[in-house]
Amino acid sequence: MNHSEPVAREGWPFIGLFAAVAAGLYWMAGTSGALAGLVLTGFGVFFFRNPQRQIVQQKGTVVAPADGRVMDVKIMAEDHYIHDRVIRVRIFLNIFNVHINRVPIAGKVEWIEKVSGLYLPAYKDEASDKNARNYVGIVTEWGKILVVQITGLIARRLVCWVQVGDNLQTGQRFGLIRFGSCTEIYLPQLASILVEPGQKVKGGETVIARFYEQEQR
Repeated sequence: MNHSEPVAREGWPFIGLFAAVAAGLYWMAGTSGALAGLVLTGFGVFFFRNPQRQIVQQKGTVVAPADGRVMDVKIMAEDHYIHDRVIRVRIFLNIFNVHINRVPIAGKVEWIEKVSGLYLPAYKDEASDKNARNYVGIVTEWGKILVVQITGLIARRLVCWVQVGDNLQTGQRFGLIRFGSCTEIYLPQLASILVEPGQKVKGGETVIARFYEQEQR
């Protein structure tokens, strides 16, 4: 299943509910009452949009795993999967961003773990450790990387479409987060980072880092 439909299938229950609300408001209050419901329905379609992207396929290229704004780039210890010091790039998604997550670089899924937690605003530093989140560990020819889907104040559902053992391609869709949230990527320190805090990125299109041949493992 490649999940390439224009509107993510997980969104249709919400869109249908909003459409039913619009119909109910029309029945109770006529056209003026239905307008709010139609706006809500339109927002549902907009939020769950799943656009095609021109994926960068150059060897060693790491693309953004999500649309949004880079909150920070930080060297730190990663003790869940990579077990080493890494470079973390945090991307904040507001409710107007595309919420489809994409594979940063080709590799094989080696580890997945979903963790329950809080629903703090995703832009807070403590959200990384306290919020509900889903870890996706991928082994690549450049070493291990980790992508983390994190809920936010409004986001309450993390969707992951891949499983351990899956071979993934750069830019492939692997999941989504419903409503405002955060996506993190942890990379080996040998990665050359090409983005900075405050920069806007597009999942699958924006190159956020590169690995070079002499650094290949």
